Amino acid sequence: MTLYSELSAAIGRGDGESITDWARALLDGITAGAVPTTVVSHPLGFLCVPAHRSGDEGVCLHLWGPQWRRATLTTSPTHCHSWDLDSWVLTGLLRNQTVRLVDDPDAPTHQVFEVRSSAEGDVLHPTGRLVRTEVDAVTTHRAGEGYTQRAGVFHQTLVPDPRGLVATVALGLTRPGGADLSLGGLDTASHRTRRQPCPPEVATRVVRAARAALGGTRVTESAGAGE
Repeated sequence: MTLYSELSAAIGRGDGESITDWARALLDGITAGAVPTTVVSHPLGFLCVPAHRSGDEGVCLHLWGPQWRRATLTTSPTHCHSWDLDSWVLTGLLRNQTVRLVDDPDAPTHQVFEVRSSAEGDVLHPTGRLVRTEVDAVTTHRAGEGYTQRAGVFHQTLVPDPRGLVATVALGLTRPGGADLSLGGLDTASHRTRRQPCPPEVATRVVRAARAALGGTRVTESAGAGE
């Protein structure tokens, strides 16, 4: 059983204790130097702590907080994935806002971009589709709760308290034939962005802050990338 399948099953049955224990062990292992990883500053405003990648499966911690400078966002924060997201909130509170696109070439507010990712970064290509948006739903999720965002649905993560720390476990499962899309400016051209690794001192501070927020005793056996 992979780490993805173990955590997915835990989210499905609402087993917050085992999910939090795993996150504590991961953060303890990173702090101790036993689990090598690169904390990445994501343009959507969070820090990504990769934990597992195998084929179509991925597991990360996503962290929002005031302790670091945000990466530059070249498009709107409204986007959709080519993969299903299952998320568990470890600490803090966030909102997930889903959005409908209305094709409107006469009075558009955005154009749709396709995001093509590689090891070198993300290349954003305008698709020529001109749209305006309508908010479909906003759901609130607190520590100890999970939520799902299916591939192909435009959404935006909102963190109401920018002074607090929000930490989630994020599981991704790629769906065949999907595309990563984002909404951008009407005059924005094709361009490349790079996801920058955090400076080591920032990554250390953030990992320690997240670990402290989870409470509990220090876990002696660290949780690595998993199989």
